[in-house]
Amino acid sequence: MAMQENLSVVLHAAGDLRLEQRAIASPRSHEVLLKINSVGICGTDIHFWKDGGGAGFTVNKPVTLGHEFSGTVVKVGSGVQHLKAGDRVAIEPGVPRDNDEFVRTGRYNLSPTCFASGLPPDHGGMCQYYVHDASYCFKIPDSLSFEEGALVEPLSVAIHACRRAEVKMGCKIFICGAGTIGFMNLLVAKAMGAAQVVICDLSSDRLKMAKEMGADYTLKVGKETAEELAQKVKAALGSMPDITIDCTGAEICMQAGIYATRSGGVLALVGLGHEYANIPILHALLREVDIRGVFKYCNTWPVAIDMLAAKMIDVKPLVTHRFALKEALKAFETTKKGLGVKVMLKCDPNHLGP
Repeated sequence: MAMQENLSVVLHAAGDLRLEQRAIASPRSHEVLLKINSVGICGTDIHFWKDGGGAGFTVNKPVTLGHEFSGTVVKVGSGVQHLKAGDRVAIEPGVPRDNDEFVRTGRYNLSPTCFASGLPPDHGGMCQYYVHDASYCFKIPDSLSFEEGALVEPLSVAIHACRRAEVKMGCKIFICGAGTIGFMNLLVAKAMGAAQVVICDLSSDRLKMAKEMGADYTLKVGKETAEELAQKVKAALGSMPDITIDCTGAEICMQAGIYATRSGGVLALVGLGHEYANIPILHALLREVDIRGVFKYCNTWPVAIDMLAAKMIDVKPLVTHRFALKEALKAFETTKKGLGVKVMLKCDPNHLGP
């Protein structure tokens, strides 16, 4: 197969996003060379582009973005046994570098030396060809599209969040933020047995979509205080929620999460906000509301793929825009403006559909 071109979306500095041809790497013994099909644009990508960094990462040298991606195996390293050329795969972007205490205890997402595709300084998959550790490439069945394969990444965030929050059958949940991650948490929480879910957002259109995707109640956020929002949540559910999952990182949502969550419940923080936040910590302390951080994911790709293959959840409606890779700058502008939900880049010029 001729592989002369490798068009890539490369961030050089804040506001300096370029389309460049990059060399195609050869896989080492434990790696595979992938032909990338679909890459989702994440809010983190937008922060990197606008601000030159975020979430503890800084762009100090040119980096290829992209951490929500899927593709086809083109070539396998000499030591790879479970994959072959032609296999369709979803890619887990986080790969441990060291066998440290976090890796040994199954929480490899917390390893400080973990490789992370598309998070500076590690190059990502927003390109035509990409080399990745074969152990973190997971075959997807023919019944799933490449876009569903790419959406396994944000779906994994939600699976990890719901595990951390201990979502159980019959529980009531409050979700802050009707973006991709909020929608994914809605779908996963329902699949895990949540009885009622209320979701809030600034956008009426997104709340309408949340209702279509299974939300029992929606709340449009206006100028109310965090305590007033918490009271609206209680009124909608008929009681305080067992769990709040904040997917925004906004201070008011973290505050509302503490006020809203029942005593002994859990507030899971998924959205990335500022380094410091003013929150009513005494309310959490006196009522034993557990505040739990959620960082990426671990041990979620097989579960996510199985859930999609079994039709337990449907993520396809989340993809609202598609752009060819050569239109990446337009795609980033579309995402920045908050148009639609998930913007997908199509890296194979011969396969621009789902």
